[in-house]
Amino acid sequence: MKTPLFIEQHFHGCYGIDFNKASVDEVLELSHRILREGVGYIFPTLVTDSLENTKRQIKVIKDAAAKQTSDMAKICGIHLEGIFLNLEKKGIHNSDYFMSPTLDNYKLLEDDFIKIITLAPELADRELLEYLHSYGVKVQAGHCIGSDLTGIDGTTHTFNAMSGITHRGSSTALSALINDNIYTEVIGDGVHVSDDALRLLFKIKQMNKIILVSDCLPCTHSDIKEFVFADEKIYFDGSKATSAQGTLAGSTKLLSDIAKILGQKDLFSRQYISNSYDYHNLSPLGEIEWDEDYNIVKVSY
Repeated sequence: MKTPLFIEQHFHGCYGIDFNKASVDEVLELSHRILREGVGYIFPTLVTDSLENTKRQIKVIKDAAAKQTSDMAKICGIHLEGIFLNLEKKGIHNSDYFMSPTLDNYKLLEDDFIKIITLAPELADRELLEYLHSYGVKVQAGHCIGSDLTGIDGTTHTFNAMSGITHRGSSTALSALINDNIYTEVIGDGVHVSDDALRLLFKIKQMNKIILVSDCLPCTHSDIKEFVFADEKIYFDGSKATSAQGTLAGSTKLLSDIAKILGQKDLFSRQYISNSYDYHNLSPLGEIEWDEDYNIVKVSY
């Protein structure tokens, strides 16, 4: 089987590198190594942080993008997953830094390299959503409880950190499943979403609106077992990464690992990779050749 290279639109780092702390050289190193894992385009994702550090890391990633060479996964922009979230679904994020999702607050950190933003739509004012769309920023609902997805392009790690499916009333997850106009991120690592929930998503949601993401953490493909992420001590037991209180953080798998997990359960489709190209209006850079057990045989770019 052959597929296009992955587009990773939601991940916080890997190989021991954290985008909220990384230097320019570390971002370049990561983009070089991850291309060999079959990832052609990346949107480094920043977790909730202080305005000062968020702006500093936006500049770091932007500077790294300007120094890239052809043997690196192309940095397309930043996914800002944080600051404008709902306290009720904060997950691992540090709510001390949360701000109301208004246009004035967004302008405190605005940068033309922000290409995706996750926010709680039930808290966002319409002026902000219209402003973001006018500049081509993808707006995704995440860490939220709202069911009105008007003006939303997609949902962030669907099912996780959002109001779940209910048979009475409405919810974010339910709206994500039945709304044909939006894309749905999903983490298929076998930890964040059960197999039955994945089957439900894959069965109900339009196939061309499903996007695989890893949401992976800096410990991914490294020897790190304990580290600080989002100002929390995180413990990686070899399968999942959680805080001391047991809150599940991001995943510990790259997209190639997730494809293998899904493939061996007969839940993988190359369409889930192609959808990202449509979402971001990008052209394939190369392809991945897989064996029958969903191991990467060759990456061409």
